[in-house]
Amino acid sequence: MEPKIIPRKEHCISRKQISPNALYILYQLHRKGFIAYLVGGCVRDLLLGRIPKDFDIATNATPGQIKRLFRNCRLIGRRFRLAHLHFKEETIEVSTFRRSINTNQTSVVEESVDSKQTRYHIKDENGMVLRDNLFGTPEDDALCRDFTINALAYNTADFSIVDYCNGIIDLNQRLIRTIRDPHMRFKEDPVRMLRAIRFSASHNLVIDSAVWENICKLSYSISNVSPARLFEEIQKLFLFGFSKTVFHLLYKSSLFTALFPDLSQWINRSRNNLNLIYNNLDRLDKLYQNGKASSVVLFFSFLLGPYIEDNALSKHRDSVSYKQALENVCNEILKSVCETVTLPKRVCNMIHGVLSLQQSLRRVPPKHPDSMIVRPEFSDAILYMRLKAENSDEKNEHLQWWDEYLNQKQASSSIEQLSNKAQKKRRKNRCRKNRKKTFKNNLQ
Repeated sequence: MEPKIIPRKEHCISRKQISPNALYILYQLHRKGFIAYLVGGCVRDLLLGRIPKDFDIATNATPGQIKRLFRNCRLIGRRFRLAHLHFKEETIEVSTFRRSINTNQTSVVEESVDSKQTRYHIKDENGMVLRDNLFGTPEDDALCRDFTINALAYNTADFSIVDYCNGIIDLNQRLIRTIRDPHMRFKEDPVRMLRAIRFSASHNLVIDSAVWENICKLSYSISNVSPARLFEEIQKLFLFGFSKTVFHLLYKSSLFTALFPDLSQWINRSRNNLNLIYNNLDRLDKLYQNGKASSVVLFFSFLLGPYIEDNALSKHRDSVSYKQALENVCNEILKSVCETVTLPKRVCNMIHGVLSLQQSLRRVPPKHPDSMIVRPEFSDAILYMRLKAENSDEKNEHLQWWDEYLNQKQASSSIEQLSNKAQKKRRKNRCRKNRKKTFKNNLQ
């Protein structure tokens, strides 16, 4: 199939917008006789007038050839064999053009030409790709990608856009459409469903009706993905200022139920519970938009906190101390969440810390405030407390107290820093005078 070539005069991408390191790799590969394109999300973002987070390259050079050509190369990955080229300020990912196999085949094994490694393409009984390391042509590589808007390539040989899948048309229509049958593509990799929702929320794109229908049908299959990989995807979905829209799409498609079944049941009990989650995520988005980076601890506290506290309050009414009830419920719920989405132990401990600090933070004045400030979860705990205050009609004496106290601490620490600088300067001057005096004495 011949690609559609969009010449330089018909698109908006300029080399000035591309990382100099990516350009260096592309030119070096061209000089050695290889085909090399800028590919994926960076081409999509440049065409949309956005600044790409990273620049990816695809080439017909094998991983072994790339490693021999670039001294700063490190080969990684088992499912996809990739080359990472490390520069001082960034890492550029270079992949060899891949190809898929016939839908009826479950595995293919090939011997590698340039190294001792054997190349595989293996699917499980559900059709999910477990390993995918077969090399192909630029066309094969484009057809392997998830969505048409991600299959565009930029060719520095003539500064054109190479389009095998009508991605330009879909991008102009702001449409998310899979390459080939969406049912098969989501079976191969269920994470593609999360990616469709992420691109829709982050880039303000519309999900094609056939794609949306298959996301709703196959939402249950997201639980087949490894919990560790889902933890990475959850961070991409919720920590970059569009979490409220993401939650809406996940909830509507039943993906949220597959990811967080127990929390979903609690949300479905009451419209107030649903509105509370929406308000929490809206607050999280506003923090990001105001330049405050959201932490994964703060996100899970916002998401799970109301659910945990509601259950803890129910147990507290059954004559169990609130502190003990909160600890038991928090451990149970976090353990349940980890069955689908693996949360690192450090994150679980800090979420528990954020919630357990709330009672202490609400005392006016609190006991041992200095010991609270040094706790790693303190800043997230204060933000969580602010959120709860905004969502309720309660008086905020505790917040006012903490604002005054923290301002005083900040002022005293700055005074202390100035005092320390002055002391260091005086000591330095004394040492200088003593050296001069000793020098004069030696001369006599």
